Amino acid sequence: MRRRLCALENFLPIAQKDYTSNSSVFSNLYPFPYYGNFIASESHVSNFDLVLNRARLMGTNPFYWETPRLHNVKESTSLQGIQKRVGVGEFLRGEHNGGFDKSRTFYHPGATPQSAMRRPGGPQMPSQGPPMQPNRVSQPIRKKKRYADKLISPQVRELVPESQAYMDLLAFEQKLDATITRKKLDIQEALKRPQKVKKRLRIYISHTFIAGKEPEKEGEEGSVPMWELRVEGRLIEDQNGANAGQTPVPARPMPKRKFSSFFKSLVIELDKDIYGPDNHLVEWHRTPTTNETDGFQVKRPGDRPVKCTILLLLDYQPMKFKLHPRLAKVLGIAAETRPKIIEALWQYIKTHKLQDPVDHDTVNNDTFLEQVFSCKRMRFMEIPQRLHQLLQQPDPLVLSHIIKHNEGGAEKNTACYDIDVEVEDPLKQHMAAFVHAQANTQDIANLDQKIYDVVDQINEWKTRRDFYVRFADHPHEFIRKWLVSQSQDLKTMTEASGEGEAERRADHYYRPETQEGVFRYIYQKVQQKRAELEQGLGVRNN
Repeated sequence: MRRRLCALENFLPIAQKDYTSNSSVFSNLYPFPYYGNFIASESHVSNFDLVLNRARLMGTNPFYWETPRLHNVKESTSLQGIQKRVGVGEFLRGEHNGGFDKSRTFYHPGATPQSAMRRPGGPQMPSQGPPMQPNRVSQPIRKKKRYADKLISPQVRELVPESQAYMDLLAFEQKLDATITRKKLDIQEALKRPQKVKKRLRIYISHTFIAGKEPEKEGEEGSVPMWELRVEGRLIEDQNGANAGQTPVPARPMPKRKFSSFFKSLVIELDKDIYGPDNHLVEWHRTPTTNETDGFQVKRPGDRPVKCTILLLLDYQPMKFKLHPRLAKVLGIAAETRPKIIEALWQYIKTHKLQDPVDHDTVNNDTFLEQVFSCKRMRFMEIPQRLHQLLQQPDPLVLSHIIKHNEGGAEKNTACYDIDVEVEDPLKQHMAAFVHAQANTQDIANLDQKIYDVVDQINEWKTRRDFYVRFADHPHEFIRKWLVSQSQDLKTMTEASGEGEAERRADHYYRPETQEGVFRYIYQKVQQKRAELEQGLGVRNN
């Protein structure tokens, strides 16, 4: 974006230079020097009179001179609108006898009152009339820019070949914007689907014995021997890609999860013969208000070896189901989510061409599906209901551990188990941040606005250059058409009616319709005066 703006700004002085070179032709054709913004003084009166006399000889209206109109400005019939449309701040007016007001300021085409420059060696004359004040009540609504407003016209590209670099950058930016937009749409669609990655969870099962203490004196309480069982775990990062001679690539930081967040329930079953049927189970089940923890701890009295079984039921998101053994053998999957199971069944039906060729809503079961669903034919709408009877809760993980006391005092024994779990893809957070990123939006909008302004300025220079080129090629025809156009604008500005050019000639007033209009006007005035006289004298007209 910045490279494209720099290319455009480098191109602007070239266009301005081309415009200035053409304006020198204009100054050679004029009977007075051209200084970009010119202020009339006493020494230039004769030159202006010469220009007005030449215009009068060509049959044009000499008392109104205006700069070239800019067609990209909205038309207006007010004085401010005419001034804005032609791009000028002051007008040159004279009397019908060919004179002109020497105290008024004349600006050359393209000049503005704010940018008036002093002519070297000549006094500066103050402009007459109040300056134009902007309308502070209602500001014009800025037109929404489009991609076409960034383009440079082919005529400008022919005049300045360097502008092709800007067009190439513009085409590259459009292609880049389309690619980014397409990728954002792809990411948005991917974010709607659950994205899981498999990670390894290492479970640590450890126990510790606490020796009992006999009371040394009478009245003191002793302590019985106890053991403590801990079940903990943490995620293990995959380090298979890091070889001995390679530096491992740093992975994205993953959000830390509590150990209990991976499970739906945990049951520790102790030896029933030692702790009895009512005290041998330790259970934990997830509830909506459960606080996550990094591990579980169980304490019991005793110093004898204890066999314990730990049952862990994973919390699948989305929920997974265990398939019936026959269905699992047919589809080749043991446990999966409901949509995946239906998709696998549909692939099996398509592969073995079990869909009825006449009634496409019916499935002709083969031998294996007939054994699973206990029917030869079934409709597609019946499949979810029939599958519901064949799906079960997945089996829990079963870990066996023996709590035994080794001679030698307090001692901690630990066993490790690795299981595969599914966690949320950490890349999903980065994808969501990329889609909703708003950091550079304002900067891009500001750069785009600068590009629009520069392109508008280039188009304005091109319009002015065309004006002077037409004048340099055909001065006589150009001034004639120009003055005719300006006389029409004067008529619109002054809200005058009638035929201005024809009314300057005496023959216009000798036409029959003119004579009839004069007679009607005189008759109307006579009747009006007669009525006033009769009313004053009290005479009643019969």
